[in-house]
Order: sequence, then structure tokens, then C-alpha cells
Amino acid sequence: MLAKLTGRFLKPHWPLLVGVVVFQLAQSIASPYLPTLNADIIDHGVAVGDTEYILRVGTMMLGITLLQVLCAITAVYFGAKAAMALGRDVRQAVFERVSEFSEREVSSFGAPSLITRTTNDVQQVQMLVLMTATLMVSAPILAVGGVIMALGLDLQLSWLLAVAIPVLLLAVGMIIVRMVPLFQSMQRRIDRINTVLREQLTGIRIVRAFVREDVETRRFEKANAELTDVGLRAGRLMAIMFPIVMLVLNVSSIAVLWFGAFRVEEGSMQVGTVMAFLQYLMQILMAVMMATFMAVMIPRAAVSADRIGEVLGTESSVRQPVAPVPSVDTAGSIIFDGVSFSYPGAEQPVLRALSFVIEPGTTTAIIGSTGAGKTTLVNLLPRLFDATAGRVLVDGVSVAETDQDLLWSKIGIVPQKPYLFSGTVRSNLRYGKPDASEDELWRALEVAQARDFVEALDEGLDAPVAQGGTDLSGGQRQRLAIARALVKRPEIYVFDDSFSALDLATDARLRAALARDVAGATLVIVAQRVSSIRSADQILVLEDGAIVGRGTHDELLGRSPTYREIVESQLTAEEAA
Repeated sequence: MLAKLTGRFLKPHWPLLVGVVVFQLAQSIASPYLPTLNADIIDHGVAVGDTEYILRVGTMMLGITLLQVLCAITAVYFGAKAAMALGRDVRQAVFERVSEFSEREVSSFGAPSLITRTTNDVQQVQMLVLMTATLMVSAPILAVGGVIMALGLDLQLSWLLAVAIPVLLLAVGMIIVRMVPLFQSMQRRIDRINTVLREQLTGIRIVRAFVREDVETRRFEKANAELTDVGLRAGRLMAIMFPIVMLVLNVSSIAVLWFGAFRVEEGSMQVGTVMAFLQYLMQILMAVMMATFMAVMIPRAAVSADRIGEVLGTESSVRQPVAPVPSVDTAGSIIFDGVSFSYPGAEQPVLRALSFVIEPGTTTAIIGSTGAGKTTLVNLLPRLFDATAGRVLVDGVSVAETDQDLLWSKIGIVPQKPYLFSGTVRSNLRYGKPDASEDELWRALEVAQARDFVEALDEGLDAPVAQGGTDLSGGQRQRLAIARALVKRPEIYVFDDSFSALDLATDARLRAALARDVAGATLVIVAQRVSSIRSADQILVLEDGAIVGRGTHDELLGRSPTYREIVESQLTAEEAA
């Protein structure tokens, strides 16, 4: 997967890769000449005292060195640009794919894991590409060039290469085989620590309210200790690797000097040649050491590439239709035709053969016990999920055959847990309609019963909002989320238990204002309180995913035991209060 991923995303940047290869090749070809020139200086300059020869050859060595430096800098520059471009493109591809995911795929991967794959995993692959451009391209050239030059200098000493290089490769290979599973475990534990930290930051109020700081601290410490343990084990293997490399390198150097000294004493080899052979041996082993360094990075990058590939290779269960069907002129009509829905792996369906019609411009309420399937039902409207059986039609066309952007433009949804983005009140209200005027914003706030508290803020519409709206109360977040949907002015409004944090008086005022402001639009309201839905044109009573009652408030009181039970339980609670 690593080769496939890098090949796919580096292909558009091939000119940069060509530049890396050309300049690395130039500086690597120049390197083998330096030991030979150094040997000439020793044998023909220092040994005979020829200063002019030393200066001439030394100047040539200096020129070659400067050329190497320039080529290396240029190669690293091109390599860095290629690596950064790959990181940018992979992150963009992962983000776009995740943006296409339905709730099913997001839940399957988990938000913390998707964040890790978009950041840490991409960084691992990006770093491998950078180090490959910096080290790996030049390493084989240096190694092959060094071997050729060393063989040309003295064939009898070259047996040392045949011993040192296999020993080094064998030792490094044994360590790398043990490191691969550790890197796989490390990425999974990074996911785990992200999950724990995300939960604790999101639920900090709950943690404090239930005095669970010590428990959550121990939970984080456990996840942190598990990650640290894997990191330490991988670190110990890496710590072993480099002393082994240096041991082989130093023992080989001693062997060259030892056997070379006898050759010099015999007169069959010059001192400069011994020094040049030693430099070539060092160059070869340094190239192997660079390859070793890369070998340490490859397993972790391979694991990260596999995780990225899982995301890029996962198709959304909710796909854009190939030939979208234009909607007909029945703005706001909704039809559920024998709709059933089951979550993957579930033994029982959440929704069972639901069939009903919502006429344009009417208000339909959905009520039922917790777990009855109310939220799942309304999630099928904007096609956050696809029905496993039956059809959902909006404006006469199945949502599976409607262009997704067109479908979403028709629906304004206020979710069960209202979420506000970091920014300002103004930026949040304009989320569905960026060109909304100030008058439209204030009008929506007034209908949502949020104008008073926004005007009370020091900066009004430009007052800052923290991520998730955590600096606002639950009721304020709900009212701003309702106002955000009102600014959009869609054909269909979906309120998924969106009035639960409001007091009864504010709830009543808001519903009265809604009736005036969105007259002509279709309203779908999921609620727990009967007082919020008693004036609806149609009330659907859900129980275990099936409709067990349908009609107005008065009709259901007379013929639906489930609805009557809900009403009586709430009236009793109100009377007791």
C-alpha cells in the first residue's frame, strides 16, 4: 500500500523527483573521486614533498566538495517540495473522502481514528518521502560507487566488504522484523489516547459534576502508559541498531588498517591507497547505515499508509446518483413508502415498514419513547443513511435519485445535539446562507427567541463563539441552531428534539413565532414534550420502530393507548410540579 499511495500522489510532481535524482546522482558521483584524489595527495604530494601538487589537487577536491554541497542543497529543496506536496494532497484526499462518508462510515472508523489518520499517519508517509529524497536516493549510488572504486584500488582487501556488508544487513534485518508489529500497535494506541482525550475534553462538565476526575486521570494514565510502553520497546530496538552499525563499521576500519599495514610493509600497497580504501569502506558502510535509518522509518510509514488506504478505499454507503432526477413542483412534500432500516450487524431493524405522507406546508410531529427510532427516521430525510428497504421521497423524487446538494438545500435541520462552530454569532448564522443580510439574521434570532441574549452580548452579532458553543448555555445553543436553520429559508424544517432545553414559556413563544414566520414550509418536529406538538397537523407515535398511532392530538387521545399514556404521564408530572 505504501508504494501504491506514494506512487499515486507523487506522480503529478514528477519534475521535482527528476530534479532530486539528477542532483543526488551528481553529488553521489562526485563523492567516490575524493578518496582517490586524497590518496594521490598522500602518495605523490606529501610523500615526496611536492607542495604545488598538493595545492593543485587540493583545489580540485575543494571544487568537487562545493559542487557536492550545491547539488545536495538543491536535491533536498526539491525533495522537501515533493514531500510537502504529497502531504498536502493526501490530507486533502482523506478530508474529501471523509466528507463524503455517511454516518455509518464515520461511526465505523471513529472520529479520533480519522483525525489520527489525517494528521499523524500522513506525517509518517510525508517524512519517509522527505528522507528518501535526502538519503535513500544517494545511498545505493554511494554504495555501488564505493564498491567499484574499492575493487579498483585493491582486490585482495575487498573480501572485507563481502563480510562486513552481509553482517550489517543481517543484524539490521532481524531488528526491523521485530519493530513492524510494534509500530502497528503504536498507531492503534495513538488512536486510543486520542479517543480518551477527546471524550474527556468534550465531557469535562460531566466529569466534574460527577467528581470523576481521579477515575478519568487513571484512565488517561493507562492509555498513556500503554503508548509509552510500545514507544519504549520500539526505542530500545532503535537504540540497539545504531551501536551495531557503528560496531561493524569500526571493526571493519580496524581490519582494513591491520591487513593494509602488512601490505604496505611488503611494498605491495601504498599508504595513500590504504587510506583511500578505508574511506571507500566508510562510504559504503555509511550508505548502508543511511539505508538502515530508512529501514527504521519504512515499517511505521507502511502501517500509516495502510491506515490511510483503508479510508481512501472505503466508499460511502450514501452515493451521489449517476443521473440525478430533477424534483417536481411539490415543494415540501415527503413520502415514506414501506421504509425499514437496520444498522450493520444489528439483529433487529430500527424502523419497520413505515408508510406515511407529509403534505407540503403542514406540521408533522413524531413522538415516542427513547429508542423508538425517531432520530433515525428524520436522518433518512437528508439521506444521512440510506433506507435498507422501501423509499423516501422528497418533492416526488426518491432521495437516492436526487442530487445531494439539491436535497440538502431543501432541508434545514436542527439536530438533537446542537453544534456551533468556532467563530462568531454572525458566522454561525450565515453557515447555510453566506450572503444573508443583517436584517435576515436579526429576524431569525427574533423568531428563535434569541435576539435578547445576543443583543446583551458586548459585540452583538460579532460576539465570539467557542468550538461547539461551549461558552453558551444549552438553551442558547439550541436557539442559535434554530436561528441558523431559519436564515437558510429551506422548504422543509426538521427539528430533532430541538426545544428540549427551553422552558415552557420560551417554547410556546418560539412555536407561535415559527407558525407565523415559516407559514408555507413543511415542519417535521421530533419531541418528547406533548406541549410542543399538540397543535401539529399530524402526529406519528413510534414504538419499537413501528407507527402505532397517527392523527391529531385529540384523535390520538381517543384511540391510541401509547399516546394517551405519554400525555397522562406528562400531565401528572406537571400537576405534581
